[in-house]
Amino acid sequence: MYLLDTDHISLIDRGGQEAQAIRSRLGAVEGEAIFASIVSYEEQMRGWLSLIHSLKSVDRQVEAYHRLERLLQFYCATPLLPFDGGAAEQFRRLWAARLRIGTMDLKIAAIALANGATLLTRNTADFGKVSGLRVQDWST
Repeated sequence: MYLLDTDHISLIDRGGQEAQAIRSRLGAVEGEAIFASIVSYEEQMRGWLSLIHSLKSVDRQVEAYHRLERLLQFYCATPLLPFDGGAAEQFRRLWAARLRIGTMDLKIAAIALANGATLLTRNTADFGKVSGLRVQDWST
């Protein structure tokens, strides 16, 4: 089971060589084994809604809404792992360990740990601090 971190989802959306590398590796994995998290969805929605709110030009809003729609289609097609009781317990354990990584990253790590998933991310420096978390970067 693989959990896409927010950065890998963003790379896929942007396209380019890194996206091609990720898509190629994902293509070799059974579709039922690829997940995103509700926390990544939250991060990306907050970002897009903030951007759209800040745009004054209607023409720029049209493009931003188009990208937001593309993101929605991605999340509709990709199964989500929840931040549930098991993830909350892992989060509390990680929080108590006082790891120096962001709260949202701690939540994503907790979801991966609670589900026995390998986290796909470029942020191996931060996520590598989480004991027991399997981390891989498929963007290279």
